[in-house]
Amino acid sequence: QVQLVESGGGLVQTGGSLRLSCAASGGPFSNYAMGWFRQAPGKEREFVARISTYGGTTTYAESVKGRFTISRDNAKNTVFLQMNSLKPEDTAVYYCAGEYRVRLGVVVTDESRYDYWGQGTQVTVSS
Repeated sequence: QVQLVESGGGLVQTGGSLRLSCAASGGPFSNYAMGWFRQAPGKEREFVARISTYGGTTTYAESVKGRFTISRDNAKNTVFLQMNSLKPEDTAVYYCAGEYRVRLGVVVTDESRYDYWGQGTQVTVSS
């Protein structure tokens, strides 16, 4: 059973940066495409970014393009989310997720594509 653990969240001022990490265990990490989602209080969970198995393809939500970068280090079983130029609107709990079984007909931005989820890490951006 794959387990994912996020870390790196915290409090930062508007315009600041944070780097989130997600460490995987219990399975062949390189076999999974990985995604980041976030959920703000009172809001639905939304897609943030995705990276393919070996990092060749990335996908970003329009709201974070140019500010966030997803990357992975398969040798260390870790995926990262570098967040720059942070805004108060970025405040949320951030979750990493792994896709094991491809679901044809389901877009990669949909959370139902993913099989494993971390517990989340809080990111708070102050004005």
